[in-house]
Amino acid sequence: MDLSRGTPPDLAMWVRLTDEPGALHELTGVISRHGANIAHIDITDRQDGRVHVYVELERVADRAALLGDVEQLTAVTQVQTPPSLHDIYGKRVIVMGGGAQVGQVMLGAVSEADRHNIRGERISVDTIPLVGEENLAAAVRAVARLPRAAVLVLAGALMGGEVTPAVREVRERGIIVISLNMAGSVPAAADLVVGDPVQAGVMAVMAIARTAKFDIRRVRGRRF
Repeated sequence: MDLSRGTPPDLAMWVRLTDEPGALHELTGVISRHGANIAHIDITDRQDGRVHVYVELERVADRAALLGDVEQLTAVTQVQTPPSLHDIYGKRVIVMGGGAQVGQVMLGAVSEADRHNIRGERISVDTIPLVGEENLAAAVRAVARLPRAAVLVLAGALMGGEVTPAVREVRERGIIVISLNMAGSVPAAADLVVGDPVQAGVMAVMAIARTAKFDIRRVRGRRF
């Protein structure tokens, strides 16, 4: 697992900008001059000639100076420093596949995440029910582009074809993949195969929780 997916940023900024060419360039220019690195950026809520930009930064040497320079930009009308998405939502479990199986995996994952989050962990669970080889393959590959995604659970009765190389690709990006024990070639490409969907959800959370004594490396390639 790529532990950098669970690393909190040094600074999270929520910046309101004039929605015009060059505004984002000015913002990133200030960040660059301060030697900070952009770990994550989202552009949201475009309306009335304004746009909100959420940025998570690493390697921030002087927080106050950076914020002061951002506030001086002509395109900036507001700067806030909210808790980061890592602090609020933490690492993410992504569940996709057939509706009935997804629901059972979610039951296990949400119940287990609640147990760890009460103890100070931060793990969130997201899902999308999907059918069709092309849809599933595209969704699996997209997990690598999701911020803080740490583990993917594939829940269905049959998965293979183009979904299988997609699974291998996201595993190479450091994402743990757990598959239900299903027909098709996907189980052979996953890190772990679990027959019971509720248990698959539980094990997905345990695999990334700091407060769990479970090491995916010790059971990788096994079936339960």
